[in-house]
Amino acid sequence: MDMDPSSPVLLVDASCSVSDEDSEVKSQGNYCSSQTDTWRVERPLGNSELSYFLPSRASGVNDMYLHLGFVAPEYVVRRARVRMVWAILRIRHPLLASKVVMHDYDDVRFVFTPPQSPEDALVDADRNLEYRISTKDELIDSYLNGERTLSNDRVSYLVVSQGGTSLPSPPLTPRSTSSFDEHESPSYNHDLMICAAHFLGDGMALHQFANDLFGLLGSDKTISDLEAQLKEELGSRWGGDPTSTAALPNALEDNFTVNHSKLRHAVEKVDFQLSQQKLVGGHTFRRQAKQPRHTIVPTVSYDPERTTSILKKCKAHGVSISAALFAICNIAWAKMCSEKPDLSMMMYSALNLRPYFTAKPANDSYWFLAVGYFNVILPTFIPRSIDISSLFWHRARVAKEQSTRAARNRMIVSRSLLMAEERGQRARLWAKEDDERERGTFVPAPAPVPTADTALRTPSAALIGLSLLGNLDGIYKHGTFPAIKLHTLTTGSRQRSGGMLLFGYTFAGKLWISLGYDVNGFEKVMVEQFWENVLQTMDELLMK
Repeated sequence: MDMDPSSPVLLVDASCSVSDEDSEVKSQGNYCSSQTDTWRVERPLGNSELSYFLPSRASGVNDMYLHLGFVAPEYVVRRARVRMVWAILRIRHPLLASKVVMHDYDDVRFVFTPPQSPEDALVDADRNLEYRISTKDELIDSYLNGERTLSNDRVSYLVVSQGGTSLPSPPLTPRSTSSFDEHESPSYNHDLMICAAHFLGDGMALHQFANDLFGLLGSDKTISDLEAQLKEELGSRWGGDPTSTAALPNALEDNFTVNHSKLRHAVEKVDFQLSQQKLVGGHTFRRQAKQPRHTIVPTVSYDPERTTSILKKCKAHGVSISAALFAICNIAWAKMCSEKPDLSMMMYSALNLRPYFTAKPANDSYWFLAVGYFNVILPTFIPRSIDISSLFWHRARVAKEQSTRAARNRMIVSRSLLMAEERGQRARLWAKEDDERERGTFVPAPAPVPTADTALRTPSAALIGLSLLGNLDGIYKHGTFPAIKLHTLTTGSRQRSGGMLLFGYTFAGKLWISLGYDVNGFEKVMVEQFWENVLQTMDELLMK
């Protein structure tokens, strides 16, 4: 059957036998009317999704994880309960339970086959759920540096660990078994890790999902209550007329109402090119001889009292902790930089595009990718005539201004869409090249002839990326799951060789900073010195 690769469709299973009387063609495609037949819904990946999917195929580059450490009674993490909650959420967020089918570099599709029954939903959830006896560090190291956990057929996965540091808290006390109530049982330490491919969604989706998961796990609902909820949600979302109710969340590009005027498109393209030419950065970490990638994530947290003090200090100087972290990285690098002081230092970060959506969503799930990117550019040198504290707060305010200007720019949507298109095109070219190299058929293109323009072009290298998640306690509604006490959060993704990303966020009343990087991809002493400078600069400028 010929189909427009840009349109979402509902398809009958290949094994279905459908007569003309039992089926009809509608705007979304074909479906089976028989209750015994299966059907599926699919849609193509957009440019943003492709830019994450294609590089992930070989070793899972950008596969996300979210680790949460918590104290809770044993019943909260019993497999039967976790499996039931996991099944409910996979019904609610169909991309998590989808598969990815690649037909061509321009035609890659999400394919979701709704479970035919609650039992099928539980089987699917159980297949993508694993219990281990591992510490937090073992869980994260295994995910980042071991064999890939995810695949085209398994785009999300849930891991629960009751081992490692799991000790009774508070200590067990004798009680009569006849009066035992599981909701009053002793609490233990547990670890949970949510794994999801980055082309499914972003950090906002990941954290909102974790909050919903703990909200169900820590609720007063019994297994019977949760089972009833699973049946209800499966029926209401996927049990009716598929042509009127079934849909996957939109690709990023479909969430905007686009003006197709040729003049407007030309203006947007010129604006995008001019904005890209302003990105000047001449500093990078020195690379190390190629070795197998090995990601580590050194993490530091500040107790609630110091965190409150840091946040108050930032507020008094008119900036957020996010803007301050740009300046922290800038000062930390400038302290150790002895080359090219005349060139600026550039850092990049992600921008949540959800507030800019203008099109009606096809599905009420929040699991989708909605990120754009912006850059902060700061001077590298430290003038001797200026007090370091004054210089730091000035640069934090400059970082805030640049971030605000990027978020409020009236061309933010067109710039984001054009950047997504450019990233998608690059991903297709590189994926094709990778496949040809693997087959031994790759022929390098002739090197471009240098021109006056290329010789004079200013460098546009970014030193580091910052993932600034803000106050996560605004997302995690701790009071709605009182049986669970969340105390630790670590997040990141599988990196490519030479990858580096700094994370900053507040969680459980604490400020957390972590640096995820390929320890074999950079000159060891240089990165260690930078990280030491980051922590020292925090102490000197934010804690005194």
